[in-house]
Amino acid sequence: MADAKVIPFDEDRERPRRAPRRGRPGGRRDGREASAPVSVVAPEVPEEEPTGPGEPAAAAGGGAGAAEGWDRRIASGLAFLRRRLTGEYEVDEFGYDKELTDQVLMSLLRPLYDGYFRVEVKGVENIPAEGGALIVANHSGTLPLDGLMLQVAVHDRHPAQRHLRLLAADLVFMLPVVNELARKAGHTLACAEDAQRLLEAGELVGVMPEGFKGIGKPFGERYKLQRFGRGGFVSTALRAGTPIVPCSIVGAEEIYPMIGNAKTLARLFGLPYFPVTPTFPWLGPLGAVPLPTKWTIQFGEPIPTDGYPPEAAEDPMLMFNLTDQVREQIQHTLYKLLVQRRSVFF
Repeated sequence: MADAKVIPFDEDRERPRRAPRRGRPGGRRDGREASAPVSVVAPEVPEEEPTGPGEPAAAAGGGAGAAEGWDRRIASGLAFLRRRLTGEYEVDEFGYDKELTDQVLMSLLRPLYDGYFRVEVKGVENIPAEGGALIVANHSGTLPLDGLMLQVAVHDRHPAQRHLRLLAADLVFMLPVVNELARKAGHTLACAEDAQRLLEAGELVGVMPEGFKGIGKPFGERYKLQRFGRGGFVSTALRAGTPIVPCSIVGAEEIYPMIGNAKTLARLFGLPYFPVTPTFPWLGPLGAVPLPTKWTIQFGEPIPTDGYPPEAAEDPMLMFNLTDQVREQIQHTLYKLLVQRRSVFF
């Protein structure tokens, strides 16, 4: 693997504007041709009539109503498979596949979210019900599971079931399989241009400014925020006029306690770090199983940006102050959640 480099979120890169594409699975923005989809509406299945508590079907444990429910699920599943096989589904210009994300990827992550990490969400009402917003969160855990759990939290706990579009480092898009799944889940490259386009389109965008400095920090520095860069995410929010929602995640730091970094192996494999934990690499694949910690995700009060003039995005002092405000709010909330936590696992 070639040496991966982290593209700082605050560095605007000149990228050619492209018209939105629609395409088959794997539709990407890297120049590959994608075929236009044909919108297909799944066959409508009559909704199941509610069964009263005293009716025989309910008394029998479901009966005909349960059978109709299974029929509906099977019909929906078959329609989904047909669209997958024929390519009759839509992806946006970034490769985001909403249907696949909702029906497959989210379903695969929910057992980890609900049963394994038992994620508790606070302050979800601080996320706007509509329109663009930038969610800024701390980053940790050796592997970026916190971003995935954040994505499920926003979708499943928000009343509007909003989708979070995460900004990721270029290493994510260099890995086979991971690249395609990330695109389909709505992730895109962490550059200011893509973030601004998504925000202006009314999307929720998630960014973790610590990057590899946060996710690869040693266990002894857990819950101590690393540098947030030069405020590129603030500049993007100012240009789009969208609020910034600070987000604090507790629990991810302990899933892979990183007690060492094999730098030679990291250079060999082209990775930003090669983690050494109490179980990895000593136990082989078993060492990659995360510890079942208890997570809490809290969304803070949004910081508005629409009251600033257009030229504010070029004011370095303003960007520094807003960046520091976001960072301090996240750090303060982390400390508060840690004080309230009874145990790492409960």
